[in-house]
Amino acid sequence: MELKINQQIKQFNTEWLSIQSLLDLEIPHKQNGIAVAINNTVVPKINWNQHLVRETDEILIISATQGG
Repeated sequence: MELKINQQIKQFNTEWLSIQSLLDLEIPHKQNGIAVAINNTVVPKINWNQHLVRETDEILIISATQGG
């Protein structure tokens, strides 16, 4: 499966991935303070286990930062 994540094309050796599975592969140690948008629509964290991504999806993973 080929996915576009944050404007980069990445390959995965699977036929399907949930958002949570994708995050477990991409950022296993930093999953607090992030948001995920699929095709410009934010997906609530409560839906990450059920929402399957497709090869045509544009995925944006946004990480909150602290600043002042």
